[in-house]
Amino acid sequence: MKYISTRGQAPALEFEDVLLAGLASDGGLYVPETLPRFTQEEIASWAGLTYAELAFKVMFPFVEGAIPANEFETMINEIYAGFEHPAVAPLVQLNSNEWVMELFRGPTLAFKDFALQLLGRMLDFVLKRRDERVVIMGATSGDTGSAAIEGCRHCDNIDIFILHPYKRVSDVQRKQMTTVIGDNVFNLAVEGNFDDCQRMVKESFADQSFLNGSRLVAVNSINWARIMAQIVYYFSASLSLGGPARSVSFSVPTGNFGDIFAGYLARNMGLPINQLVVATNRNDILHRFISNNRYEMESLHHTLSPSMDIMVSSNFERLLFDLYGRDGKALAELMEHWKTDAGSIEEYRWKSARRLFDSWAVSDERMCEVIKDTYQVNEYLLDPHTAIGVEAARKTRRDMRVPMVTLATAHPVKFPEAIEKAGIDQPPELPHHLSDLFEREERYDVIENSLAAVQAYVAEHRR
Repeated sequence: MKYISTRGQAPALEFEDVLLAGLASDGGLYVPETLPRFTQEEIASWAGLTYAELAFKVMFPFVEGAIPANEFETMINEIYAGFEHPAVAPLVQLNSNEWVMELFRGPTLAFKDFALQLLGRMLDFVLKRRDERVVIMGATSGDTGSAAIEGCRHCDNIDIFILHPYKRVSDVQRKQMTTVIGDNVFNLAVEGNFDDCQRMVKESFADQSFLNGSRLVAVNSINWARIMAQIVYYFSASLSLGGPARSVSFSVPTGNFGDIFAGYLARNMGLPINQLVVATNRNDILHRFISNNRYEMESLHHTLSPSMDIMVSSNFERLLFDLYGRDGKALAELMEHWKTDAGSIEEYRWKSARRLFDSWAVSDERMCEVIKDTYQVNEYLLDPHTAIGVEAARKTRRDMRVPMVTLATAHPVKFPEAIEKAGIDQPPELPHHLSDLFEREERYDVIENSLAAVQAYVAEHRR
């Protein structure tokens, strides 16, 4: 399978090179030249498979030729054996035809474990074969960092540098990153917000001369392998709820658009999906575009759902690429314009997106009410991002006969401030494997909000 850039100028690459490249040389994002398509009969035949077996069926077409089938199968089996629930992504029913899919059963209690545990193993396989060392540089608004570090900390050929916004992630999220002590693990607390961190990572990929010959690899959701792994749990939920004989809808708490884009791809691969809901907080640039065809930057707000405190949604470009008929030149012009100016796209393109996508933005106050109400009615505790997803699902649902699944993206223990403000008397407890988290030694460096300072730190500390 070949992969092409959304900006149309970078050369097409094989999977192995896309895995290592992250961002394309023309500034675009890689997407498959063509998607694998599964028939309804083929999807139906997967009912009853374990999550690992299903993951192999869905993902192997993307890596075929780069990773041998037996090696890839072993990676997948090892990863998902480490999740604490045997179903890996279990469903919990909240109401009639309304469900939550728990994606926080992995080692770092967030949905990003599904992709980043696999990414680390694939990188290790490819780098050992090439006898090559790389530097991973990533930005996190809370969960990506710990999942990336967990996935890569045992990789001999990788040094990993994770940027997080100083004092703008929860204590649990920070400690999950900063208590992993290793010669190849570096945490940078940047005196800025997530968008600042993400911008510096992007600019570092654009000009890697500061590394003097080493290669940067991305673990943020711009890396195609992240999206690929997230496609699987849409198939898993659908099969558990009667698919593909019936369609299913999904509500996805999202800031960077990667997780919901995976659902869009699942639908294009043959999975019957009725509706995809973009659920977001006060930082609602995606909601404003989906609902009103208006793409306009505003000031970034600090909320109780910090993983969605994002204004620049990197993966949104991948959807726009399809809406523009995969015309890289036209998309490159649009993205350049949107760097400085607000804008819209042609009505027919926007309406094409609206046939599948809805959106809703939820305030901190309403999110806390949803957490409290759900706890009282269901005795089930939602994290703030999942509560936003549940509210968005209920506000935008098109057909009550179609099962609605909200993706539960993180464990509520990561967000004690939101849980307390929701009026929950009994705060959630850390799972057994993290019970001593607050007693562990931390190691991180606070660094100024400066590209030069960050790049100098990486150049100095890489092995």
